[in-house]
Amino acid sequence: MSEPLRLGIAGLGTVGTGVVKIVRQKANLLAARAGRPVVITAVSARTRDKDRGVRIGDYAWEDDPVKLATRDDVDVFIELMGGSDGPAKAATEAAIDAGKDVVTANKAMLAHHGQALAEAAEAAGRVIRFEAAVAGGIPVIKALTEGLAGNEVVRVMGVMNGTCNYILTRMQGAGLSYETVFEEAGALGYLEADPELDVGGIDAGHKLALLSAIAFGTQVNFEGVEMEGIGRITIEDIRAAADMGFRIKLLGVAQMGARGLEQRMSPCLVPANSPLGQLEGGTNMVVIEGDQVGQIVLRGAGAGEGPTASAVLSDVMDIARGIRPATFGRPAMGLDPTKAAKSATPAPYYLRMTLQDKPGALAKIATVLGEAGISIDRMRQYGHEDASAPVLIVTHKTQRRALDEALAAMGQLEVMVGAPVALRIETV
Repeated sequence: MSEPLRLGIAGLGTVGTGVVKIVRQKANLLAARAGRPVVITAVSARTRDKDRGVRIGDYAWEDDPVKLATRDDVDVFIELMGGSDGPAKAATEAAIDAGKDVVTANKAMLAHHGQALAEAAEAAGRVIRFEAAVAGGIPVIKALTEGLAGNEVVRVMGVMNGTCNYILTRMQGAGLSYETVFEEAGALGYLEADPELDVGGIDAGHKLALLSAIAFGTQVNFEGVEMEGIGRITIEDIRAAADMGFRIKLLGVAQMGARGLEQRMSPCLVPANSPLGQLEGGTNMVVIEGDQVGQIVLRGAGAGEGPTASAVLSDVMDIARGIRPATFGRPAMGLDPTKAAKSATPAPYYLRMTLQDKPGALAKIATVLGEAGISIDRMRQYGHEDASAPVLIVTHKTQRRALDEALAAMGQLEVMVGAPVALRIETV
């Protein structure tokens, strides 16, 4: 049998511990499938003596992940520390400079520095693999780079943050407010230390930027992702959407249009009977549309020890087998600079607003929409509350810029109570 592939793991949290467990428990299976042993030689973490439920003392210890990344007995540096900069980035750069391949689950680092890291790795003849950075155990990176390599990708979309999907489906299922379920998610440990990474759409936006680069052959452009979180979604929105045959999801969508690459991460309405509409709890789903295969749906666990560690090992196994694709599916120097297009594809929209209960209020709203060239498909007015009246409108397809103009004009009207909420309705 060939020489072993030697791993150095930086970061022994949930995912890192999961990787250690798989390598220890499935050593014979991994060796048989890779054609060579896969072994861990050294590790690094913030705390050495923590009880992780798995033996760490069998491996060399480095306090400094940069030193771990440059050890002579490490072939593949596995970065599981997280963070867009700091030790994760420094150690990854050191590993590349030292001639090591890199496997990472760090979506933030790649979303911000992926182009530069990919160019450095490819110039050094090394690879960076990151299946674990997007959608946990779902093999979406492999699907795009390998299984669908003969396709022009038309659109990529999906639910890529399990915490947000848990919150929205819990609100619907239990009839609870956003604030109540947010507190519940925090108590269950579902939220990041900075909750805005989850509920603000940032975590999912990082993932969408990486998928866009692979799908459309562009340089990673996280700054080009239009982002809106779920904090403004009310239980009334959830109920109204259901009443009209929709469910609300934090949905990432990327597609190439005549004006450039659209990347949106925002709450959207999707048909309740669609695969995305039926997605419950913390599960992730990615939908890919190719010109040859049509639509395919990938569904599975988006986080957790086992699923994410499984994705790390899939990359390790490819390296062990000698499979060495470019970081983003094609040479980094050949990736096109991204021209960001802001919501250029027309779509229908759901509008929720509260109007003063006075004659002509609704007519003024209809006039503003008409002047912006937006026609109304459906409209519902619910029971009055004090001196105000909740109104729901579903428009026909329109450009987002036209809708923004209409919303700005509505804000000048004296009949509005508070700011309106506008959610895109995505066809699936």
